[in-house]
Amino acid sequence: MRILLQRVSEAQVAIDGDVHGAIQQGFLLLVGAEDSDTSEQVDYLVHKISKLRVFEDEAGKMNLSISDVGGSVLSVSQFTLYANTKKGNRPSFVAAGDPKHANQMYEEFNQKLSATGLTVETGVFGADMQVSLINDGPVTIWFDTDQP
Repeated sequence: MRILLQRVSEAQVAIDGDVHGAIQQGFLLLVGAEDSDTSEQVDYLVHKISKLRVFEDEAGKMNLSISDVGGSVLSVSQFTLYANTKKGNRPSFVAAGDPKHANQMYEEFNQKLSATGLTVETGVFGADMQVSLINDGPVTIWFDTDQP
């Protein structure tokens, strides 16, 4: 799995002009899956993200987790995280997971992240979505279970 995490002061996802999910302070997660992804990889990512200390403490150091600051998560599926741009000018997405498996991994990830006590808002798997955000910092972190 691949996840692009952005620390945000706010974020939302809209579908056909209607807001489907919105958060204030927290993480916007762009989530992609491939066919070889497993529940163990989901567990690894849930642990890493729920414990990640990237919010500032009273001394201005990134030392607090999302739970410490009462933050929320907006999780958006994004198969384009598996784009291959090595040949030509049109990306290939053959490494992206079969939609059925990728959706299963995305749903499992969101459920397990929610089970940690975090509020998790989501987009809709496979939908044409418009994502807006204010990246706080900016802080943007890449997770790839093929390179833990």
